Amino acid sequence: MSSARRARLYGRSDPNAELAQYAEAFAWKIQMNMTLDLVREATRQRYTNPVVTTAVRSDGSVESITFVVSSGVPALDEAIRRVVRSQEHYAAFPPTLAREYDVIEIRRTWHFDVAVRLH
Repeated sequence: MSSARRARLYGRSDPNAELAQYAEAFAWKIQMNMTLDLVREATRQRYTNPVVTTAVRSDGSVESITFVVSSGVPALDEAIRRVVRSQEHYAAFPPTLAREYDVIEIRRTWHFDVAVRLH
C-alpha cells in the first residue's frame, strides 16, 4: 500500500463538498463522452451492474481501476477499463484538495440503459 494521502468517496455525497463535486465532475466526463455503442454488444449478454473504484491522482491521471463487483462479462469489464483510460487526463485537483490528498478513490455503480450512468 502506498503512503499517498487518500480520500475515498464511496457514493455520491461527502461532508467535503469539494470532494463530492470533483467525483461528480469525474462521472459527468465519462457519461458525456461515452456512447452506448462502446458497450452495446457486451450488454446484450446477462450482466450485473458493475461497481468500479477508480483511483485518480492529483494531476488527473489514473492510478488504478478496481472492480469491486464485476459485470460478469469480461468484454464489458474491459470496455469500462478502456473508457476510463480514454478520458484520462481528468481535471487536476483544485488547490484545497491537492493540499489534503494525493489520490481520490471514486467508487460508482455503472448502469447501462438508454445512456451510461454512474451512481
